[in-house]
Amino acid sequence: MTYIDEHKHLFGVEPICRALTQFGWPIASSTYRAACRRLPSARARRDAWLCEQIRRVHAANYGVYGARKVWLALNREGIEVARCTVERLMCQLGLRGVVRGRTRRTTIADQHAARPVDLVQRRFHADRPNRLWVADFTYVPTWSGMVYVAFVIDVYSRRILGWRAATSMKTALVLDALEMAFWARGRGGVRDLSGLIHHHDAGSQYTSIAFTERLAAAGVDASVGTVADAYDNALAESTIGLFKTELIKPRGPWRSCDQVEIATLEYVDWYNHRRLHSGAADLPPADFETLHQPPELRLTEATSQPK
Repeated sequence: MTYIDEHKHLFGVEPICRALTQFGWPIASSTYRAACRRLPSARARRDAWLCEQIRRVHAANYGVYGARKVWLALNREGIEVARCTVERLMCQLGLRGVVRGRTRRTTIADQHAARPVDLVQRRFHADRPNRLWVADFTYVPTWSGMVYVAFVIDVYSRRILGWRAATSMKTALVLDALEMAFWARGRGGVRDLSGLIHHHDAGSQYTSIAFTERLAAAGVDASVGTVADAYDNALAESTIGLFKTELIKPRGPWRSCDQVEIATLEYVDWYNHRRLHSGAADLPPADFETLHQPPELRLTEATSQPK
């Protein structure tokens, strides 16, 4: 059928059918014309509709979702479809999820600075929000120079609480990200952060006096992983890996710090409120936190949202 459709304007239907019959693929011209008049099957019509939905979901999520997350997103919208069907149609459409690349370290340890002990010991698990935060920063090459982006993540929900983009990797970079995290939790009704552990690597920005004093003033316990250990801050590096893979690499080249900052703002909003995360029971991090919050905190956070 496809071959005849593509070549009938050059050779005609009857000559093509005669040639195909001679080569062992017998088909009558009347059979071809009857097939052309036949309406698409119910499966074909549903596949065509599903292809539109798959393209929409894939495009709406930075084009980074693979078949599994597209399948989960469709079912969250009430579109019941089998995962194998999504895999088959994504293959036909040439759509695929993004693949992570290699990462690089940006922080440099200060050999003379006092370091807190490692309170985490690679156990990146929390039974509720505000028990364990992790932090790290990365670099983004731009036409106007290097841009550094710092993050603070809640381990419980994988939610990005604070972030900051700047053209230098001084202490102010990570301190501003920390302040945003404090503000985000305060805006959500959390006033007491005692018992919280803030885990980071041994970079000089995180072991600086200004940063450690700010943690102490908030009643937060600092924790520093071991030096030259690929897994000392694995969860933060994993989140940064997603940021680089899903936003930075596919949408380069980047021109300026302002462009990176605006794009990061949009990405963090999507990441927290719409991106499905396997570490948060296949829910967006914000939804996962709300699901497990006490009723009084749910009410506080709902009333604090802008009208």
